[in-house]
Amino acid sequence: MRRSISSKAKSFLHRNLLERGNPGTSPSFSICDFCFSRRRAYSGGGSDYRDILRNGLRCMKLDDSLELFFHMVQCRPLPSIADFSRLLSAISKMKKYDVVIYLWEQMQMLGIPHNLYTCNILLNCFCRCSRLSLALSFLGKMMKLGHKPSIVTFGSLVNGFCRGDRIHDALSMFDRMVETGYKPNVVIYNTLIDGLCKSKQVNHALDLLNQMEKDGVVPDVVTYNSLISGLCNSRRWSDAIQMVRYMSKTDIDPDVFTFNALIDACVKEGNFSEAEELYEEMTRRSLDPDIVTYSLLINGLCMYSRLDEAEQMFEFMVSKGCFPDVVTYSILINGFCKSKKVEHGMRLFCEMSQRGVVRNTVTYTILIQGYCRVGKLNVAEEIFKGMVFSGVLPNIITYNVLLHGLCDSGKIEKALVILEDMQKSGMSADIVTYNIIIRGMCKVGEVADAWDLYCSLDHKGLMPDIWTYTTMMLGLYKKGLRREADALFRKMKEDGILPNGCYV
Repeated sequence: MRRSISSKAKSFLHRNLLERGNPGTSPSFSICDFCFSRRRAYSGGGSDYRDILRNGLRCMKLDDSLELFFHMVQCRPLPSIADFSRLLSAISKMKKYDVVIYLWEQMQMLGIPHNLYTCNILLNCFCRCSRLSLALSFLGKMMKLGHKPSIVTFGSLVNGFCRGDRIHDALSMFDRMVETGYKPNVVIYNTLIDGLCKSKQVNHALDLLNQMEKDGVVPDVVTYNSLISGLCNSRRWSDAIQMVRYMSKTDIDPDVFTFNALIDACVKEGNFSEAEELYEEMTRRSLDPDIVTYSLLINGLCMYSRLDEAEQMFEFMVSKGCFPDVVTYSILINGFCKSKKVEHGMRLFCEMSQRGVVRNTVTYTILIQGYCRVGKLNVAEEIFKGMVFSGVLPNIITYNVLLHGLCDSGKIEKALVILEDMQKSGMSADIVTYNIIIRGMCKVGEVADAWDLYCSLDHKGLMPDIWTYTTMMLGLYKKGLRREADALFRKMKEDGILPNGCYV
């Protein structure tokens, strides 16, 4: 029996390593360690597995859960399906959905029966892994085996479709559920309303709120938060405020998420004084701001160049036991870099590693851009090298930022080397990249090279935009090639690109 598990684990591992490309962090790697290692003493000691299932699942780690599963399948008689279901549910709550699918396959091979609860766990895992075709196929199999879908079954499918940006399919599943006599609960309504809001269909979401209330399903704070967030993202500020008032009338108090959505909208709309008032309202209501609240406020302060206050807010959140993450750090570093206070940004950048906060591509890109802006290209290049050395992959924005800095400083040859390295890494340059290079070439008088690069764009599958044409025309004019520039202007209009007031 152990051989069959190990054999299955090998094929599962091979498949997942190919798909994931990161064996060190994949949940499947833990399965491999578990299945291929020598049998260790069961960590539960002499404890009965039932005691573990009753009392020890909440704090159990994945490896221990896998050992418990192996221990259970060795027991005779086999544990009940209810016991296996508890374990699968616990692993699912760890968000190790592919592990649950794998263990369910092992149970099938061992002839362990299943019930509706177990089937719902598996179907939910398919949905969470974005394997919706398998989820639908499994739904059909469930019904053939005599398991009538429950409200939980439909809820998982609706959630899966919404997460996969298939809102039309989610609505169809909802209608099918209602037509077959099921009454949607608040969770399913909330899932659909949130999905509609995220797909910019706020009016449809508001209609669903009305239907929900007509059907006697009472909206909760999650319902209203989704709608408020959707209204804010649609720039319907007054409607969002009305929704807050409406929810208060129904004796549902706004929570931190509600205030975060409103503060975010205020910051984006440039109404920071209103954001500050909302923050004060939170404290009056004894609501503790979270990391999102502080990050939004710090971002707003940075946008208005109130950097001293932003730093004070940063220190205040730490004093309250709310420790900044990579997003918070990146926001404040960006604020300093935009104000050309790159040394302050670098201090925070170094502080991140001291506090165990892992820098990401955005953090590095912000700092590289900051040093490029103040003309310290050597430092920017060193940060870029350190980024690659640390295993943080640059994206197209990172490359474009560095190329822009190099070209602005007239370092065209070095920029072309970076461009070549970028392409060797498998990343394709976009029109912004080539606009930067063309502009840099024109700036140092290499108009012929810029023209050659412009002429190659069609071959590269890229369409020139207004900036490409404007840059190239200015370069030609500066070289006294007025006729060629006028011809390019005519071609720009033929391509349907209308001239505007942009300049380079």
